[in-house]
Amino acid sequence: MSFDAIPVLDLSLSRHPDTKPAFLDSLRDALLDVGFLYITNTGIDDALIQDVIEQGKAFFSLSEEQKLEVQMKNVPSFLGYNKLGNEITALKTDWREQIDLSTTHPLPTPTSPLYHNLLSPNQWPNPKYLPKFQSVFQTYISSMSKLSTQFTSLIADSLDLPPLAFNRFFDKDQQHKLKVVKYPDTASLPSSNQTQGVGPHKDSMLTSYLLQVPPHTGLQAQNLSGDWIDCPPIPSTLVVAIGQGLEAITHGVCKSTTHRVLSPQAGLGPRFSVPFFQGVSYDATFESVDIPAQILEMRDERLKQRGGLRIDDVEFTFTKGRWGHLGEATLVNRVKSHVDVGERWYPEILAQVRAEQAAAKVKAEGLADANASQAGEQAVGVAEGPHAIRAH
Repeated sequence: MSFDAIPVLDLSLSRHPDTKPAFLDSLRDALLDVGFLYITNTGIDDALIQDVIEQGKAFFSLSEEQKLEVQMKNVPSFLGYNKLGNEITALKTDWREQIDLSTTHPLPTPTSPLYHNLLSPNQWPNPKYLPKFQSVFQTYISSMSKLSTQFTSLIADSLDLPPLAFNRFFDKDQQHKLKVVKYPDTASLPSSNQTQGVGPHKDSMLTSYLLQVPPHTGLQAQNLSGDWIDCPPIPSTLVVAIGQGLEAITHGVCKSTTHRVLSPQAGLGPRFSVPFFQGVSYDATFESVDIPAQILEMRDERLKQRGGLRIDDVEFTFTKGRWGHLGEATLVNRVKSHVDVGERWYPEILAQVRAEQAAAKVKAEGLADANASQAGEQAVGVAEGPHAIRAH
């Protein structure tokens, strides 16, 4: 059993006692079967959404020099502007430009863990160019922080957990992040064959919420059979993606789904989006939540129905035992994605990453050679006659 469409849930149904039970049932099915969903009636003010879109587009209309005043590699926090083609996902270039922002935090102290560098002030565009940008995005981050907390309470409720079951994974002043992203169409890229807006990946933490600016498509989620399912923009919705952190702490009940973005076709113009990422304490260890037996049985039944199979293009990152704290894994992932920041601020981590990638490449090439050799042996067997074909 695999999904072929993305479910749409009306969040207003969760606010009324008569309709909340059916909403929670639908949410639980979406978590177990898809890990990707649209939500409507989010409670986020429409005027604020329009301001976010307007200010986001205005940022990308600034000159290159003005945008580079806040470029990401200025600071070790991975906050700031990233120019076109300067990020890597799945070992390939992402053809997008973006600015990363977060909830406001002071600079870490000299004795803080290295991964606390991720908790830092934003690099805001000069208000001389964009006087409304900072206030609009601070308001949006605040609104989305509240929505994400409410939604994870509903997730807990749908799993027969106390509504505040996930709160122990949050800091008191929890950092949440967002990106404002522009994907140029392929006519604006060095080659029309470069169609990776962002490569196959899974979001890291608990939940993320994507504001897609119409009309461009491009977002796709990978189902359990390995097929890519379109997630077109639907007006007045957000797309919710379940993160690897939530899958890990719920023993695989909540699916973290691989997704990607394809660049717009030539002539369509750029695609814009604003993903918001609900944060988790970087000091969190890889604990899990005690999931009720009846929910685990639902998970196991789903696995049985699909023969235990799950075709997935992305390695699961947050494996217990590999890292001491979530922040360590997050920092390494950021270095993988933003090599220029790694070169300037984290050369030792980057060297380790490159060594691991080189070793993985050698291993993959060895497996490919072994598979090719095996295929050649099978081909010889097939040529010997019908008995070999039946055996195969």
